[in-house]
Amino acid sequence: MSQTRPTPRGERVIQLADHAQGVVLPVKAQPRARRPGVVGEQGGALKVAVAAPPEDGKANAALIEVLAKVLEVRRSQVELLSGSGSRDKKFLIRGAARASIEGRISELIREL
Repeated sequence: MSQTRPTPRGERVIQLADHAQGVVLPVKAQPRARRPGVVGEQGGALKVAVAAPPEDGKANAALIEVLAKVLEVRRSQVELLSGSGSRDKKFLIRGAARASIEGRISELIREL
C-alpha cells in the first residue's frame, strides 16, 4: 500500500511498491490541464497533469505517454494496473529497478 512519510526537511515521499515484474507507482491524475507533466506530490502519489479529457481512455493513454517520457522508459513498460475510471491510479513500471524510479522521481520533484 502506498503511503507517504515525512523526510527530515518535512517533504513528502512517494512510496513505491515492489511487484514481481517491476515497480508499482501511485499516480494522482489531473486531466484537462493546460500543461502536461509532473506537477508534484499529492497524498502519497505522483501528481501528473495531462491535456486529454477523462473519456474513452484518452487521459489514461496520455498518462502512459507522460510517465514513459519523464521516467525515461519505453511506453510498453508502463501499464495501468488499477484506477482506470478514477483520478487515483496505480501504474506498473515493468523491468524497472525501484532505486532508479525513486531517483528519477526525486529529480522530478526537485525540479518543480
